[in-house]
Amino acid sequence: MFFLDLEDAVAPLEKEAARPKVVAAVREQDWGDAVLCVRVNAWDTKWTYGDVIEVVGQAGPRLDEIMLPKVQSAAHVVAMDLLLTQVEVNHGLPPGHIGIEAQIETAQGLINVEEICAASPRLETVILGPVDFSASMGMPSLSGGLLIPEYPGDYFHYVFMKILMAGRANGLQVIDGPYVKVRDPEGFREYAGRSQILGFDGKWSLHPDQVTILNEVFSPTQEQFDKALNVLDSYREATTQGDRKGAVMFGDEMIDEASRKVAVTLVSRGERAGMKRSQA
Repeated sequence: MFFLDLEDAVAPLEKEAARPKVVAAVREQDWGDAVLCVRVNAWDTKWTYGDVIEVVGQAGPRLDEIMLPKVQSAAHVVAMDLLLTQVEVNHGLPPGHIGIEAQIETAQGLINVEEICAASPRLETVILGPVDFSASMGMPSLSGGLLIPEYPGDYFHYVFMKILMAGRANGLQVIDGPYVKVRDPEGFREYAGRSQILGFDGKWSLHPDQVTILNEVFSPTQEQFDKALNVLDSYREATTQGDRKGAVMFGDEMIDEASRKVAVTLVSRGERAGMKRSQA
């Protein structure tokens, strides 16, 4: 996925001038088969409706999603859904063509995240914005989301899990936000692993050097991929042949339907990354 930014990456005096540049990039650049998204400005600014009308109206069918920052309530998502529908109808796009990605970046947004994630069928992804969230909470760190050595634990763990549960309960992708130290590849790898272990689908990249690390961290290892395939084979055989058992031994582990679900997820991620089963 790529997203083009009209929010924090654009100075206030350049906001309106940036819109036609984004439209030109969407229409003229070759984005391959990647998901293409534009981040508009939040509803508490004066630019949101203009961003949507001009960019979605002029970008054509190649634009897949709008990212809405600083979502505070379900009403923010509903308002974006209604505006998108009008723009789609007026510009000959199929209603519902444009998906929505919601960024959770404030204390109020986190409190309302369950309702936010259920607010619209357009919603495809929920994203943690750690830096703005840190500011909303009054945290003293200038590098939001990075561990604070003086704090005995991961002070973002609750935030991670609350967003993850809300997203999963509504069938959404759940994405971790940026790691601001772009010249610290090992720190980036560590932080990507932090949300990957919990079950997040991915993390933002701020620099091309981070992409390779992300693909490595969020894809299973060859050993994990092969084991997941073997679990699926063993469970399929156990449940369809002979005594048709629902729980069987796989080496020194018990596997059952829950094991199958985990294995399916691992295999799916591996296949998306182009992985193939090792030769026996």
